Amino acid sequence: MAENKRDYYEVLGLNKGASEDQIKKAFRKMAMKYHPDKNPGDKDAETKFKEINEAYSVLSDPEKKKMYDQFGHAGVDPNAGFGGGGFQGGFGGFDDIFDMFGGMFGGRSGFGQQRRNGPMKGRDLQQGLSITFEEAAFGVKKDIRISKYVKCEKCGGSGAEPGTKKAQCPKCGGSGQIHTQQRTPFGSFNSVQPCDRCGGTGEIIEKPCSECGGSGQVKKTVTIAVNIPAGVDNDSVIPIRGQGEPGINGGPNGDLYIVLSVKPHKIFKRRGSDLQLEIPISFEQAALGAEITVPTLEEKIKYKVPAGTQPGTIFRLKGKGIASPRGGRKGDMYIKVNLEIPTKLSSKQKDAIKNMGNALDEGCYKGKSKFMKTIKDLFN
Repeated sequence: MAENKRDYYEVLGLNKGASEDQIKKAFRKMAMKYHPDKNPGDKDAETKFKEINEAYSVLSDPEKKKMYDQFGHAGVDPNAGFGGGGFQGGFGGFDDIFDMFGGMFGGRSGFGQQRRNGPMKGRDLQQGLSITFEEAAFGVKKDIRISKYVKCEKCGGSGAEPGTKKAQCPKCGGSGQIHTQQRTPFGSFNSVQPCDRCGGTGEIIEKPCSECGGSGQVKKTVTIAVNIPAGVDNDSVIPIRGQGEPGINGGPNGDLYIVLSVKPHKIFKRRGSDLQLEIPISFEQAALGAEITVPTLEEKIKYKVPAGTQPGTIFRLKGKGIASPRGGRKGDMYIKVNLEIPTKLSSKQKDAIKNMGNALDEGCYKGKSKFMKTIKDLFN
């Protein structure tokens, strides 16, 4: 029932009226936290993951979100007559209100029959997929295997054994409704309830399909091709329309959402479309300048480090970053040079360094000269 369901905003840790971007970010964060692949055998995490997926399915859809904000869970209940699709779970809520007060307003004029016979969208699904840093940068095509319900091939989704068909429900006469009258001290009240024989559809299956047992759906493991565009990042979501579970009463299939997990690189770090790289250089290279080899994601290039380069200096290589999945130019690469100090020196090498130190006066060190001048000024 709807009253037992948590508020969708609460499920995602948001306040009502959250923006589309806030909803997407909250969904990605929580979906990764409770994904079954990261919590094998954890039933509580599995339940929360389904709850998160359901909340996002509603709040990410402008029309469903509008109905939910106005009517709550009943606004997106496929059984409540608002036309909302997606998750099927027998919510109740607004429908129960109609059942309670239907007699006072003279019934629902076929409302229940339209609700249950109308097409409903199939359930949306979500699947995690791990890719390498390079695959995220350049794009890749992956085949994934997923277990889901699909339309029964034997009966074509009707639920009836081939050669037979559905028949009109004898209890409700095909209306899908049962009318009852209650006498109270205040008078007689009419109420309308879904037919318990046909479930409100107005039809019954006389001979259920032997393959699906009359449900019209069977569980099957299928292979789906996923085209991952260049430039995606960790927690990116790729929607594949129509690859969710089958719709009901001719409704469209649900959608499949692929949540990406990008493995870290050994030397590169990413910030948006830019790349960051740290390269060690020797004292000689920093002091005298040198041409060094810089790796990028596509090639190795030569870069001239100017003489007198200080430790921690950052250089930029334009266009050597990652392409944006929305198009446009590539990001840049930022190279940070770190001074590598030798740790194992021979006596000869130590003497050479001492001699070099004696040969260099304070004027060679710009920073040291300024510091010494400041010291002298303080005590003069």
